[in-house]
Amino acid sequence: MRYYRLSRGGEYRLLAVENETAYDITAVKPRLDSFVDLAAAADIADESVDRLASELTATAPAVDVDPAAVRRPLRPDEVWAAGVTYEISEEAREAESGMPEMYLQAYEAERPEIFFKATPSRTVGPGEAIGIRADSTWDVPEPELGIVLYDGEVVGYTIGNDVSSREIEGENPLYLPQAKMYERCCSIGPAIASVDSVGDPHELTMSMEISRDGDVLYHGETSTGNMARTCDELVEYWLDHNAVPELGVLLTGTSLVPDDGFTLQPDDEVRIVIDEIGELSNPVMEV
Repeated sequence: MRYYRLSRGGEYRLLAVENETAYDITAVKPRLDSFVDLAAAADIADESVDRLASELTATAPAVDVDPAAVRRPLRPDEVWAAGVTYEISEEAREAESGMPEMYLQAYEAERPEIFFKATPSRTVGPGEAIGIRADSTWDVPEPELGIVLYDGEVVGYTIGNDVSSREIEGENPLYLPQAKMYERCCSIGPAIASVDSVGDPHELTMSMEISRDGDVLYHGETSTGNMARTCDELVEYWLDHNAVPELGVLLTGTSLVPDDGFTLQPDDEVRIVIDEIGELSNPVMEV
């Protein structure tokens, strides 16, 4: 199943989509108005989120998914991200950096690069503006498969945009936190696809399109099968010796990199699509 969170009349609704039919779970259980509520209930009942949702959709009303009402599907306590997990990403980091050997070492090393990306206040949802730094002249979106974890267990997948300043990171790798973590630096959504509905997370097609004034400036497509590391491996390293939050998202890296001469500008539109999950679209603003 896919899970959406909608805002209607000042109230939030949790929808479960099965076989392209959306069911209003909140209409059956008013206290279940977010995915984390469903994940917590499933954890207490010791069953999967899909199994619990199936019990509720049996009596839940079918509704339309209004794209204008779709909100961020969850507010993770923390968003983390993995770097240089695709060859093209490693090559791009080498090209931008004055210390290229560091990225090759990270790509080939046993331990992956995993870094803190965003807090809830720095994360936006579908239709909300992502931010580019006013002190940077080279800024790019990074479309990524996001792993959703509840209490340390993988419960689903979402789409993430790890917006980054390539200029700041390229100047010095130690500036990575400033290049990656700032106001509106991350977007997630539009839905959460359950583990069962996704199947193999390494067999998903991912695409990104960037538009400006109605013109498409960039379009690229790839597969999560090009990842040099597995989702299980990245999760293992994120959890290892780490006090992880109850609800977290781990972004898994990107292999869609615009040409070196491209930089995001205010009012651009970034559209990311991943099989089985949906489409995440965000305008761009300067922060």
